[in-house]
Amino acid sequence: MATIRELAEEHWQGRGDLVHAHHPVARLPGDDGQIHGEEIADDVLHLKSVASVNAVDTGDGLVMLDTGGAFDRDIVHAEVRRWRPDPLAAAIYSHHHIDHVFGTALFEAEAAERGWARPVVYAHRDVPEHFARYTRTVGWNTAINRRQFAIDLPGFTWPSEFRLPDVTYERSLTFTRGDLTFELRHARGETDDATWTWVPERKILHPGDLFIWAVPNAGNPQKVQRYLSDWATALREMAALGPELLLAGHGLPIFGRDRIVTALTDTAELLESIEDQTLALMNQGLTLDTCLHEVAVPAHLRDKPWLRPVYDHPQFLVRNVWRRYGGWWDGEPDNLLPAPRAQQAREWVTLAGGAGPVLDRARALLDGGDARAACHLVEFAALAEPGNAEVWALRAEVYRAHAGLHESSMARNILAHAARASDQGQRDLAGGSGAH
Repeated sequence: MATIRELAEEHWQGRGDLVHAHHPVARLPGDDGQIHGEEIADDVLHLKSVASVNAVDTGDGLVMLDTGGAFDRDIVHAEVRRWRPDPLAAAIYSHHHIDHVFGTALFEAEAAERGWARPVVYAHRDVPEHFARYTRTVGWNTAINRRQFAIDLPGFTWPSEFRLPDVTYERSLTFTRGDLTFELRHARGETDDATWTWVPERKILHPGDLFIWAVPNAGNPQKVQRYLSDWATALREMAALGPELLLAGHGLPIFGRDRIVTALTDTAELLESIEDQTLALMNQGLTLDTCLHEVAVPAHLRDKPWLRPVYDHPQFLVRNVWRRYGGWWDGEPDNLLPAPRAQQAREWVTLAGGAGPVLDRARALLDGGDARAACHLVEFAALAEPGNAEVWALRAEVYRAHAGLHESSMARNILAHAARASDQGQRDLAGGSGAH
């Protein structure tokens, strides 16, 4: 198998399969099916799981920059121990998401057994509040993540207990360990509790999920508010430092100042452009529908390997700008106080002369290459006639076709989830909507 450095070069040159095999939000297994750590620079270990996990040897204990999820903490611990025997002195949570914050437990058990000091966990002050939110919304987060990540495991549930940080901060915090300084800075981006870390002696930058080798996850249709312009500001601050090694929150590292500055500033430009375009249309009093179909990623950024829409989708970013500045109403008067969607569907299907003509038209659209429009028609047919087996069969086909059109795994998985639900005569397998 290629080394991390070799794969990183392939990705930078646009030759990596970031849609499937090397998706930034997926594990990167070795030939044995397991993830492995690799020393990518002197005293720096990198593991590519769903999120990246990084460890730095300070000369006086190890410091981890994100710690991984509960699903991979055994292998993370084993790989770190294969690399270095030293105690884990500290860990930094870049934010509260569960693929970044569950990796300290085995190191803490080890410390207790050997009489070492317990590792100190650092994070932004709002991280505990988000853990509390997760505890209040276990059912909701179980459902939405089943859709987003195509999780079809019996008994899957969102976690409700978390390892709280020991030290929190508001705007910035600096600590030293061994020969190194760790400068923590707050930013709002994918989350409002993001921390990016700078190690000046080594010119190492850990942006967390503020850089993920994809269109930034600044949209995400099922999750809380994201902050595009704040995010861009933080990326430009990072670029100004002249990093030599970037440890991405997802995806592979980037080596070399020029490449890192390019990746960070390109990402900032994309975020700024999406927000500026959306606000320009909003300032004309136009609707969300207009924004969704007129705002576009600048042409010169579309083919950048580090900015492909392999996870989030640019339209989702537009929606988050709208939500931040314009609220929840989409500007369509009939949607302000709408009739129940099932009632709307029955009225339109009745006007069409029943489900038969609706399905015929949906089939024609699908055969003509317009799966997007076909989805609208088949959805109304499913709402109007939930007992009609022909409806579910075509719904499954239409959503599978639509899913297959997208690089965005987020869009692809949610659409494919609708197709799988249709196979069972339901609109959704993760929630309580059933066939109605």
